[in-house]
Amino acid sequence: MRKIAVFGVSGRMGQMLVQQVDADPGATLSAAVERAAHDWVGQDLGQAGATLSAAVERTAHDWVGQDLGQATGGGPRGLVVTDDIDAALAASDVVIDFTAPHATVALAARAADAGVGHVIGTTGFDDDDLVALAEIGTRGHIVRAGNMSLGVNLLVTLARQVASALGEDYDIEIIEAHHRHKVDAPSGTALMLGEAVAEGRGVSLADMADRGRDGITGARREGAIGFHAIRGGDFIGEHDVIFAGPGERVTLRHVASDRALFARGALRAAMWLEGRGPGEYSMLDVLNLNGR
Repeated sequence: MRKIAVFGVSGRMGQMLVQQVDADPGATLSAAVERAAHDWVGQDLGQAGATLSAAVERTAHDWVGQDLGQATGGGPRGLVVTDDIDAALAASDVVIDFTAPHATVALAARAADAGVGHVIGTTGFDDDDLVALAEIGTRGHIVRAGNMSLGVNLLVTLARQVASALGEDYDIEIIEAHHRHKVDAPSGTALMLGEAVAEGRGVSLADMADRGRDGITGARREGAIGFHAIRGGDFIGEHDVIFAGPGERVTLRHVASDRALFARGALRAAMWLEGRGPGEYSMLDVLNLNGR
């Protein structure tokens, strides 16, 4: 049995992860982790816990010390929600983490030191965070992806191939739509797609990204990779990659209709990490789309 800890258990993704672990005969929930109350005081809610929905009236620290089953509105299950990270790591083979960037980077270092695998679904990292995770990946066991779904990772592969095949007279625009509570933009998935098309073109995304247009912007920059973020309602996640050329357009599209698909992908990554050497892997590795 693969012993799995879920961090950010009070959030929507955290609760879905618990359901997926419970449903898998090869996995067992070893720890359910949330933040202590003092970690939240004085913080912006989005920064303190990006997984929380505005519909959740109580804060995550209310869960600490409660039986997980009762905290989620059911009967007792004999597992108490904890804020003791070291105890959770000691009880686990791998942790799954859809929380916030600063918390994820700190957890990654502690998981690596404890020899525990770390599946990261958190998005919104800055450049310093990514450098830190890459360094931790030299000694830890990490799967990090802006999106855990099979379909999206296939889309990433296709986007790279199409960008490589089409010349610069095909303009690339990436459009993404998410629910009104999402705190980062562009989405992690949109950035994955941007990196893929930049790699297909043989350019740097940092050099070619165009993340917003307003006012008199002038003509479109040659070779730019455009990003557009829609926020509203209850979109789970929609992503389009448009290649607009002379006389034709090619559009690659993915629509998520069930948020549980991200939890299923994360659990698949957690199971895949068993026996792997140190490294910062992606879902392309998990799905054998990277050839390694």
